[in-house]
Amino acid sequence: MNTIAYLLLRLAIGASMFGHGLVRFPKLSSFSSWMVTGFEKSILPQALVVSFSYALPFIEFGVGFLLIIGLFTEVALISGTAVMILLIFGSSLIESWEAIPSQLIHVMIFVWLLQFKGGNGISADQLFFRK
Repeated sequence: MNTIAYLLLRLAIGASMFGHGLVRFPKLSSFSSWMVTGFEKSILPQALVVSFSYALPFIEFGVGFLLIIGLFTEVALISGTAVMILLIFGSSLIESWEAIPSQLIHVMIFVWLLQFKGGNGISADQLFFRK
């Protein structure tokens, strides 16, 4: 994959994840309440939903930040995919079918970047680890 194309796609998905986390920090409590309310009729225990809702913005922010700078890119891509799989599962449990296409698009981009990680030539990984 062309290094410029890889960079642009990595930056785009990184900005999406970074932004998702960043905007939730100032309203962490209300975001958690919203998520708990959405899952109150699901099979998931409330404690699990609360824990996940507080962790999610930090994970999104961290994955996004790492992808933007291109540091530990492979780990960030796998982590981002794992988060999306959890979100898809959660969306399915509450029948939030409209959320799933966006989540699947994120998964496709993460997997695409993972498949073509050889194109990650403009990154902190390349600078520090010559990966």
